[in-house]
Amino acid sequence: MWIDLAITLAKIVFILAVTVGFFAPILTWVERKQSAIMQDRIGANRADIMGFTALGLFHIMADGLKMFTKEDFIPQGANKVLHTLSPIIALIPALLTFAVVPFGGQYEIWGQKVNLVISDLDVGLLFVFAIASIATYGYVVAGWSSNNNWSLLGSMRTASQMISYEVSMGLTIIGVLMVYGSMKLTDIGAAQESGYWGIFLQPLGFLMFFTASIAENKRIPFDAPEAESELVAGYFTEYSGLKFGMFFMAEFIEMVTIGAIITVLFFGAWHIPFLSTATLISMFDFLGDSFANLIVMLIHVGVFFAKVTFFIFVQMIIRWTLPRFRYDQIMKLGWKILLPLSLANVVVTGIIILALE
Repeated sequence: MWIDLAITLAKIVFILAVTVGFFAPILTWVERKQSAIMQDRIGANRADIMGFTALGLFHIMADGLKMFTKEDFIPQGANKVLHTLSPIIALIPALLTFAVVPFGGQYEIWGQKVNLVISDLDVGLLFVFAIASIATYGYVVAGWSSNNNWSLLGSMRTASQMISYEVSMGLTIIGVLMVYGSMKLTDIGAAQESGYWGIFLQPLGFLMFFTASIAENKRIPFDAPEAESELVAGYFTEYSGLKFGMFFMAEFIEMVTIGAIITVLFFGAWHIPFLSTATLISMFDFLGDSFANLIVMLIHVGVFFAKVTFFIFVQMIIRWTLPRFRYDQIMKLGWKILLPLSLANVVVTGIIILALE
């Protein structure tokens, strides 16, 4: 019992360290540096320690210090309680979704079975969608509670956009569920060991899911809820200090979540192409079963987060390549293109499965 509890706590600490401790801060630097490289600029390089800039990495520390010391401003007429709660409501779901995302398989190390997922729910995908949808309330409440017209418009755009694309995003994964016959993310990941990755079985589903996910995260070209040129900064116009930082962090953590979900559903999860877990373990048999399993576990975790990093990179490329869509174009894409295509994908997948039986 105590060993199981210790392993669970270790997995929680690991996920928090990777998402909050590594990806969230480092992506603030990547956002600036990648855009600078793409635009033939130097990028962030002013923050330094004794003249040493470390390629601009000290800006991560500078940003943190600024957010901690900046005044927490609440505008006159705002609802103070909801104004304070909304960034928390936006951030927590981004972290909670990782509770059911497997970042490795099952391994036996010194007589103890280790399953690299915090909570292996039978309805893992439903949990992801249920928890992720809660974040919408944080963004909507932020705009409404700020007592600012531009913030309110941003929150209204957020609500309509996220509702629109949640429908399509949910339908795009139905094909994956039909193919693998499970809503358990560990089962879906394990089923792809043989090479039948989701991207090969559901290529259209992948493209639609990726598009809808970016729209859910309100990143360019779907950043109409923020739209600096139209709404100042949208729903978080009246936020500063750590509250603003929480909104900022939630967006980057959601990028990691998107990369993780896509990796599990469509890109083989933690598996290496053409190299099964059993084959990989046999390569390290000379070290003993436990050490071989430990090494394979570390390799699989590295492979998983390498794939996640690749999809974060792709999201950054899209963000600094495409212009913002008009609001009517965003709605048209969601309701008139993605929704019919996702329904057609379900029908075609069902026909193919019946034909192959």
